Amino acid sequence: MRIVIAGGHGKIALILEGLLSQRGDAVAGFIRNPDHVADVQAAGAEALVVDLENASVDEVATHMRGADAVVFAAGAGPGSGAARKGTVDRDAAILLADAAEVAKVARYVMISAMGADVEAPDDAGNPVFVAYLRAKGAADDNVRARMALESTIVRPGHLTNDPGTGRVTIADYTGRGDVPREDVAAVLLAVLDTPGTACQTFELISGDTAIAEAVTSRGQ
Repeated sequence: MRIVIAGGHGKIALILEGLLSQRGDAVAGFIRNPDHVADVQAAGAEALVVDLENASVDEVATHMRGADAVVFAAGAGPGSGAARKGTVDRDAAILLADAAEVAKVARYVMISAMGADVEAPDDAGNPVFVAYLRAKGAADDNVRARMALESTIVRPGHLTNDPGTGRVTIADYTGRGDVPREDVAAVLLAVLDTPGTACQTFELISGDTAIAEAVTSRGQ
């Protein structure tokens, strides 16, 4: 497979790039900062310096032609304000979906967030976090509504840097919980290998079920 990942220098993206390249898949990552090229290449991916906050649909689509799937793993980051939640977590995800349609790449996998909702209440957290949930919710709604895309939206719980356990809980609603970034990347890999997970949105936390079994059961 050839997979293109938006947000290619993110922690989950770098792990996923390594998993894909190690098994022989071709993988490329969109990055904004040229200083991150070496890190992406070290993970085994081609580094594509493209600023998704300013790029055109056609520019992004050019890099996606011939891909088997795209993964949206970009994010404005914890230090950003509410405005960039809109321009990255919402608008860049929508731009990637537009480009996927132009490039005729049907498979679209999104890293979203537990609680993502365009109508997230004001008391869901501080104003920036509320803006984040609303931006993610708007992006999810936009991608899900596209008949041309076979989308899977993964909503992990609280992300940690702990070693992955290889065991998770996947459900429409899991309840709150932690999940290592390594396990999220492994779930994304399994989702890419399981076409039956298309047109689904699910939450993800650590649990007792092996990742392959958990994802396979969603794809049946």
